[in-house]
Amino acid sequence: MVRDILPGWKTNNRHRILLGSRPIMKPRHMLLALLVAAIWGINFTIIRIGLGSFPPLLLAALRFVVASLPVLILPRPNVPWPRFLWIGATLFLGQFTLLFMAMALGLPAGLASVTLQSQAFLTILVASIVLGEKPTARQVAGCLVAFAGLGAIGLTVGGDFSMSGLVLCLASALCWAIGNVALRGAGKIDILAMVVWLSLTPPIPLFALSLLFEGPATIARALSTMNWTGAGAVLYIAVLSTIVCYAIWGHLLKLYPASTVAPFSLLVPIFGALSAWLVLGEQFQETRVIGMMLILIGLVIVAVPLRRAVLVHQRA
Repeated sequence: MVRDILPGWKTNNRHRILLGSRPIMKPRHMLLALLVAAIWGINFTIIRIGLGSFPPLLLAALRFVVASLPVLILPRPNVPWPRFLWIGATLFLGQFTLLFMAMALGLPAGLASVTLQSQAFLTILVASIVLGEKPTARQVAGCLVAFAGLGAIGLTVGGDFSMSGLVLCLASALCWAIGNVALRGAGKIDILAMVVWLSLTPPIPLFALSLLFEGPATIARALSTMNWTGAGAVLYIAVLSTIVCYAIWGHLLKLYPASTVAPFSLLVPIFGALSAWLVLGEQFQETRVIGMMLILIGLVIVAVPLRRAVLVHQRA
């Protein structure tokens, strides 16, 4: 979502640095973008830890209960209720319900962090169907490379995860893609306020689904035996990954074009895979590593224009 296009953006009073038409971010803002990517990547490992204390639907519900608390101080974005509810149902309720269930079925955290990024390609597909946006040759090439990667990952089904977990994660990515397209039609909005208010949408349906499928006994046991690990996982997912990260991300989008900020999200699956390896001891067989790398290469092809940075000297 493009917030501000900043023509003539200057690094100082003597130079302007452009990447094609995109300004290079200041070092402190790059560090903030890297911090967000790291928190979002580690989030997949934290979800895996949280699932050790809570069933998936209950964990998702608790996440959004905590994330919605700032509604007390943030005004609701001026978005019509039908669109608002549709965005919440896809971007949050559908995406995270399916993701948590996929991981509860054994999908490794590192693999989930990469597979979920297929939303970038699915967003292109959904936009072409709904909005009539014709994908570019570069986007098509990136999608083909990434889908080859998904195919390679599919060959590794069995052992530590099932096809149902992979399918649910892809369905989660599709919900994210649909939500992205719906969000584009919401106009210029405060992204943090939007995220917080959207967090009001999932809790009631998720609690209802948890009661139906996980049962009141399971819910009561999880809540009564909740330890610091489980509580910490909920707080990390809700406060750091949702509220803090979206606040930083929204701030960066106000300072730079989306085309400058968005490529940093490509680092999310890298941090996800690294944290899963370091914390959970996840191992990746050769075929799966090839598949993950193909997805990342596809993302780079789609998101990062292959242009050289040009340094233009200006007189004081």
